[in-house]
Amino acid sequence: MAEAERIIGTPDTPDAAGNGRERAGEDAAAAGASGTDEPAAAGRPRGKRRIAVLFAVASFAYALDLISKMIVVAKLEHHPPIEIIGDWLRFEAIRNAGAAFGFGEAFTVIFTMIAAAVIVVIARLARKLYSLPWAIALGLLLGGALGNLTDRIFRAPGVFEGAVVDFIAPKHFAVFNLADSAIVCGGILIVLLSFKGLDPDGTVHKD
Repeated sequence: MAEAERIIGTPDTPDAAGNGRERAGEDAAAAGASGTDEPAAAGRPRGKRRIAVLFAVASFAYALDLISKMIVVAKLEHHPPIEIIGDWLRFEAIRNAGAAFGFGEAFTVIFTMIAAAVIVVIARLARKLYSLPWAIALGLLLGGALGNLTDRIFRAPGVFEGAVVDFIAPKHFAVFNLADSAIVCGGILIVLLSFKGLDPDGTVHKD
């Protein structure tokens, strides 16, 4: 009799069936929380991808930088600087052939290639982006890089050698633009997120 039960198998008890239904419900709840129809696997980041947030932030930063440069070129270039806060902050249009804040004017083509590489890396990283703070940080980097890259490609003296339009001139500091500001803010945010142990896929690790 015992051998027959071993071969045929004993039916599930009510408690076992209830536990099975409870586990299925937990899996379904986890799947709903992750925004997918599949149960969340162990170790897999939960939540929705933040690609839309990344590109929304990047588009806003890029548009703001582009519009500000158009206004500066049309209204401020070849005109006296405009004082915003006395001589502590003023708007002064200059053309910068170097990197951010005027460094490295002899390496314009190299900086153009670096900016293009940064854009490619961010686009590839977007496929596994689940963290909202990382999406904002990378969006700022992407928008800033696109803003200055546009100047490198389309402004004089030529393609990939164009001078970037800078106009924000604090006292005793280099002149910069909104793209530079977006890049710096994005970089600072990435450093803070790294110190906190938050990865782009939404997981948190502790060293």
